[in-house]
Amino acid sequence: MKLKKINEKLQDALIENGLTEANVLQMETFSTIKSGADCIVVSPNGSGKTTTIVLNVIQQLAGKTEESPRALIIVEDKEKVLAMEELFEKYGKYTNLEVYGVHDKGDMDYDKNYVSTGIDVLIGTPTKLSDMFSTAGYNVNRLRMFILDDADPILKLRHETKIMRISNSIAKTQRLIFTDNLTERIEILADKMLLEPYLFDMDEEGEEELDEEEDDVEEEE
Repeated sequence: MKLKKINEKLQDALIENGLTEANVLQMETFSTIKSGADCIVVSPNGSGKTTTIVLNVIQQLAGKTEESPRALIIVEDKEKVLAMEELFEKYGKYTNLEVYGVHDKGDMDYDKNYVSTGIDVLIGTPTKLSDMFSTAGYNVNRLRMFILDDADPILKLRHETKIMRISNSIAKTQRLIFTDNLTERIEILADKMLLEPYLFDMDEEGEEELDEEEDDVEEEE
C-alpha cells in the first residue's frame, strides 16, 4: 500500500490480506491523521472508514507496548466491536499490539481485570466504556488516540453525555470522528471535543469535496 512512511510490519500485513493499493479516503487522510491533528472524516458507508481507523492506529502505536491503553475506539454495538477486533488481528499480526474489545453483554469484572493487565488498544460501546472508566480509574495519561466510529447512529441513541464524560477525563489526545453524514449532533459534539479539526468530506465517488484545511465546526452549522 503506497502511503508515505507507512510502518513496514503494517505494510506486510496489508499486502498479505490483498490491500496493495490505498483507496482515496486512506490516501487523503493518512498524513494528516499521522501528524496527530484532530479530524472529522465524513465518508459514505462502505468507503473503508473502519479499515482507515485500524491502519492508522497500528501505524501510530506499532513498535512498542505500554501497560496503559494508548488508543480508545468507541463503536456502536457488539457486532462492530467484534468486526474491528478481527481487522486488528489481520492487519496487526506482525506487531505486538494488545487489542481488547468490550461491549454491553460482556462481564464487567472480567473486562476491567483484563484491561488492568495492560493493553494497547481498547474498543468498546459507549455505555460499557463509560461504566468502566467511571468505576475503574484507568490511567489515561498515555492515551494518544480517542476515536469515534460511525458517529451518526451512536449519537442518535443519545450517547453524547457518555462520550463527553470519557473525553473530559483525558487531558490531551488526538480526537477523531468518523461518520457517514455530518449532522448537527456531530457538529455540536465536535465543537466541544475537537481542537481546530481538519474536515474531510468525501462524496459518493470517494473524492474529497472540501480541501484539506482547518475548519471551524461552527461555520458548518
